[in-house]
Amino acid sequence: MSAARKIAKNTTVLFIAQIITYVLGFFITIYTVRYLSVDDYGILSTALALTGILMVFMDLGLGTLTVREVARDKSLTKKYVNNTTVMKLILSFSTFILTVLTVYIIGYSEITKIVVYILTISYIFNALSSIFYSIFQSYEKMEYQSIATILNSVVMLIGTLLAIYFGLDVIAFAMVYLIANGVNLIYNFIVYAWKFHLPKIEVNFEFWKPTIKEALPLSMTSIFSMMVFRVDTVILSIIKGAEAVGFYNAAYRLMEALIFFPAVYTTSIFPVFSALYISSQKPLKAAYEKSFKYLTILSLPIAVGTTLLADQIILLIFKSAYIPSILTLQIVIWVLPFTFVNYILGSLLTSMNRQYTVLKITIVCLVLNVVINLILIPQYSYLGAAFVTVITDALSVALSFYVVSRLISRVAVHKVIFKPAIACLIMALFLIIIKINLFIEIIIATLLYFIVLIALKTFTPEDYDLFRQILNIKKENEE
Repeated sequence: MSAARKIAKNTTVLFIAQIITYVLGFFITIYTVRYLSVDDYGILSTALALTGILMVFMDLGLGTLTVREVARDKSLTKKYVNNTTVMKLILSFSTFILTVLTVYIIGYSEITKIVVYILTISYIFNALSSIFYSIFQSYEKMEYQSIATILNSVVMLIGTLLAIYFGLDVIAFAMVYLIANGVNLIYNFIVYAWKFHLPKIEVNFEFWKPTIKEALPLSMTSIFSMMVFRVDTVILSIIKGAEAVGFYNAAYRLMEALIFFPAVYTTSIFPVFSALYISSQKPLKAAYEKSFKYLTILSLPIAVGTTLLADQIILLIFKSAYIPSILTLQIVIWVLPFTFVNYILGSLLTSMNRQYTVLKITIVCLVLNVVINLILIPQYSYLGAAFVTVITDALSVALSFYVVSRLISRVAVHKVIFKPAIACLIMALFLIIIKINLFIEIIIATLLYFIVLIALKTFTPEDYDLFRQILNIKKENEE
């Protein structure tokens, strides 16, 4: 199977799983936000943000390192799984202690503390599941991970509906995460034992030392990256309280849900990048340039469309209680064009063993994020946090793009953006002038966007050849 076909197969499998997960998550979000008060939703969001930051200490880059190394040498599978299991158990216990100290120092309410503790345990289950995800990704067997993703969402939805049916509080919603991640861990363990081998406990300090040393920059990058994504919510909760967090996260969650495509795509292409870096530089350059182009084409209309339809989207999903989230969504949605590209840039640099470079960029962005948040949040609350998120991602892309341009290839950004921008402008005029059913508007606007792209000859013959290869369609003269 060609590299393009492998990427397409894995991306498609994960994409379908993420679409299903997105639909289920859409209903989970609606039911949760409509059931909980703004304050309780703020508590849940605060706990998710804090534990989201601390959970990276349970991995410390071991997952990414496993994918990269096992993708290059499959004989390392058992060694990585058996040893990283013990390492992650130790890290998870240490992280739980760190979590207890953190919530004590911040001084959260008792109910917030309980929610944080429950979510921390659920993330421990998730950290252990990620051991198996790394192997599935290394072997490019994304179907196993896809089923796990869907299973997790199904359990989450059932748990959410039961919590609402029985009239339970925010603690019960945290328990739903715990149960879902527990079920997910059991599934992943069974599949791995069935398809690969039964994991064993192994303590090989000669393996641990170089592994930790190699994973350290990856771990620091993960820590700082997660802080960049979540620290705004934590700062907002401390300065402005749970209600502001509720308004901010209603918009932020919608934006975050749309990141699933670059996440899926980079999950599929990362092992390919890693292998190409060792074997062939020319295909690596081509894969990067095409990825940059396609993800830019996908992200721009989402940002433009969401900006124009934000009021309808917020009122449909969250009702009038979340009207303050409309402007927040219109701001924070512009994170997407930067994030789509940044996923590719970060994945490429990591596959090239440039994890220290990624770490330096992430630290710079984190410092900027915290400083500007502390300046803007006291005065502009959640709107300030949204604005800072966009600035931070823009800086990250600029720095990563500069490095990749020097190492691999310099993409002509103005040429990549020009035609999609024209298509977005025409799509925007349609959305402004035509007012019909929201879902019909979205469908027509999407079709209009791609029709304009095709009319402008955005896709080259090489692009169409690639699409045929991915879809396994032969040219007429090849039949």
